[in-house]
Amino acid sequence: MELWLYDHSRNTRESIEVESDPITIGREDGNTIVLKSPFVARAHCRIVRKGNQMVVESLSRAGTRVANKEVLPDQPLKVDFGDEIQLGQFSIALVGNEKRRLGDEAIVSDAELHGRLMAMESAVHTELLERMNLRVTGHLNKGDNRFIDEVLHHLEALLNQHITSLDRQVLIYAMRAHLRRLVQAEVVRQCEGRVQTDYKSADERVLDQEKESQIATLVTNLVDMMPLLFDPTSVQEDLAVAEDAFEDLFAQELATIPRELQRYIVRRTVSKDIQDIMFGLGPLQDLLEMPSVSEIMVVGKDHIYIEKQGQIVETSRTFFSDDILLSIIERILTPVGRRVDTSTPLVDARLADGSRVNVVINPLSMVGPCLTIRKFGWVPFTMDDLVERGALSEAAAEFLHGCIVGRKNILISGGTGSGKTTLLNVLSAYARPNERIITIEESAELRLPQPHVVRLEGRPANVEGKGSYTIRDLVRNSLRMRPDRIIIGEVRGAEAMDMLQAMNTGHDGSLSTIHANTPYDCMKRLEALVLMAVDMPIQAIREQIVSAVDMIVQVARFSDGRRRITTISEVTAIEPESGQLRLEDIFTLRDSNQEALRHTGYMPSFTNELISQKHFDVEVFL
Repeated sequence: MELWLYDHSRNTRESIEVESDPITIGREDGNTIVLKSPFVARAHCRIVRKGNQMVVESLSRAGTRVANKEVLPDQPLKVDFGDEIQLGQFSIALVGNEKRRLGDEAIVSDAELHGRLMAMESAVHTELLERMNLRVTGHLNKGDNRFIDEVLHHLEALLNQHITSLDRQVLIYAMRAHLRRLVQAEVVRQCEGRVQTDYKSADERVLDQEKESQIATLVTNLVDMMPLLFDPTSVQEDLAVAEDAFEDLFAQELATIPRELQRYIVRRTVSKDIQDIMFGLGPLQDLLEMPSVSEIMVVGKDHIYIEKQGQIVETSRTFFSDDILLSIIERILTPVGRRVDTSTPLVDARLADGSRVNVVINPLSMVGPCLTIRKFGWVPFTMDDLVERGALSEAAAEFLHGCIVGRKNILISGGTGSGKTTLLNVLSAYARPNERIITIEESAELRLPQPHVVRLEGRPANVEGKGSYTIRDLVRNSLRMRPDRIIIGEVRGAEAMDMLQAMNTGHDGSLSTIHANTPYDCMKRLEALVLMAVDMPIQAIREQIVSAVDMIVQVARFSDGRRRITTISEVTAIEPESGQLRLEDIFTLRDSNQEALRHTGYMPSFTNELISQKHFDVEVFL
């Protein structure tokens, strides 16, 4: 059996051939696979064949995971080819020499096929740059049509030379990957009810309309054979079903695809890949367009991870070099006026669609350039979507609706990736259309449906160290702009003091997010942030908080990837004995197995006020 061994601490990968059954893994020399690491137990785990299946058994308390699921003692987990077994700083993937077959032809692992395809693409890209007499891809100008024609002419000639040399295995691999992406696009199209899917590659000048029609028919046939709902609210579910069903359906259809069409699909695929590197965002371009992908994480040129349905998985995509990766990073940062270099090795930015971007390079990053993109939602969530996904109950949704319309000041608290910004977007949408709303963010992400919204975005210093505008500067300035509501994307510094002042001076209905694990931690963190701005007694800070903040909404991300509201609490008073802030839970979720938020029995102090204003009915608590 062939396995791929990844050492993430050294960013290396090697192939291992093993024949024994079971396969034991540990740091002692007697194991089948010996991993010399203090994070690996003497006998860590083993892979055992049971009938036609392979399972992983844990032999230690050091921790073993299969496809991000913990292997518990005496509870082995099934492992499929391609799944990663994670232990210490290592990952092990089974790629077979079971010889997966298409007909009678034995084929190699997807990892090796991907490597062959990447080698061909890299060779074409390098030769293309030499012919164009260019040194840096970032200097290419897609707005110059004559220049594009010249690039495409050279690219077409090179592809015709190289693709004829590809063997059938690589052709099938590339075709399968591309058709999978087109199937996803078709599923989304039908869920949205759009008339037509855009199957086009990076430039129409390389397309053959007759073959494009054949591809569209093939994709439609594949989708028609899948058990899908095609409902706007079931997009993610349909995409998951389509992904599971694709491999078998593709194998059935493969024999019906003419060889000429196969080569055309691969040629347009490689052409798009290279054009994306020349003019777009390289291997990230398609990931940004995939609705099932919520986050993209690049760790050096060799590792691109994505988050799908709350789970992080590694893709087979890579960059040709660190220079290409840095060129694409610059392509992202330049339109928003940001820069990254050795003097400024860390930067936050955003894409045109509002997606959040973070970049870290050397000397801070020891593994090469790191790029993280938190994608802006394909379709903005509504409160109904959150209720349907079990993020909160209908009663809690009705209560929060009433609190927003009733202009209560709310802090949304949670950890990284827990869904704070998503919930902030949803709650902000309840603000009245006739209100003047000012949003303040480090990188603009919020999108509100109201007509009168002023969006402000912070700016870092320029090369001379001047011209920066912090969130605190923008919060102070917003008070002079006659806001009805102030919405701060995230409070994480001295601006906390200004936010409290705004809430206490007639700007009711203000909203913000803050990083904290519990409502009580949220209060402690808010106190610490205020102390960053001004040296004042802690008692005075707590009095400011009690008079300014009405509620804390706590959100969390569970191990299965689901994001849910766990607590809705009111900030009520200061305990006379201890001097601590007192919180009263209104709705709680005790653990991930509880079906929905439940009312605790506590009635908020502002209940009568909101009921009298007809913002909600007392029945939401029953």
